[in-house]
Amino acid sequence: MAAAGPSVFLLMVNGQVESAQFPEYDDLYCKYCFVYGQDWAPTAGLEEGISQITSKSLDVRRALVWNFPINVTFKSTNPYGWPQIVLSVYGPDVFGNDVVRGYGVVHVPFSPGRHKRTIPMFVPESTSKLQKFTGWFMGRRPEYIDPKVVAQGEGREVTRVRSQGFVTLLFNVVTKDMRKLGYDTGPVDSQGIVGPSPAQNILW
Repeated sequence: MAAAGPSVFLLMVNGQVESAQFPEYDDLYCKYCFVYGQDWAPTAGLEEGISQITSKSLDVRRALVWNFPINVTFKSTNPYGWPQIVLSVYGPDVFGNDVVRGYGVVHVPFSPGRHKRTIPMFVPESTSKLQKFTGWFMGRRPEYIDPKVVAQGEGREVTRVRSQGFVTLLFNVVTKDMRKLGYDTGPVDSQGIVGPSPAQNILW
């Protein structure tokens, strides 16, 4: 009797929230969380985390370096709702209050291997100058109650936002049993490592 095939596939993600560029700000920290569909479930690792506070580097890049680790494994029966990572960056304002300096979101890369992503960040804007001044004076800037809303399209079109800064992430992605369930994530060489297509398929 033939053994039954797998009923789920695994997605293993590790890497790090590497660094950020926020020319106007310093002494920032970063939070991350994953958003995924109802067919997905975490089986190991951490779904969310918060980094240390970092200051700008002294070289010409003036980068904010966290090198904060990410490590999580998901199982699913369906690629719909593929995980996204939501980033929220915070730092002090002139009064010493922690305020949001940027939100960003990106899908976990679909193909196995090592990936680098630079995510443009944004912040919500007040709808009037009076609200903007009041928020600055009271130390209460516009921010989302739940940062996961940035991974969803619903209601986003009515939010006024402004671009602000970039965050760089490194991903190492491994999948298991996706091909056995009929999902193609890219060409694979004989060792099972994603690589370029075989030379015989190249048209000279």
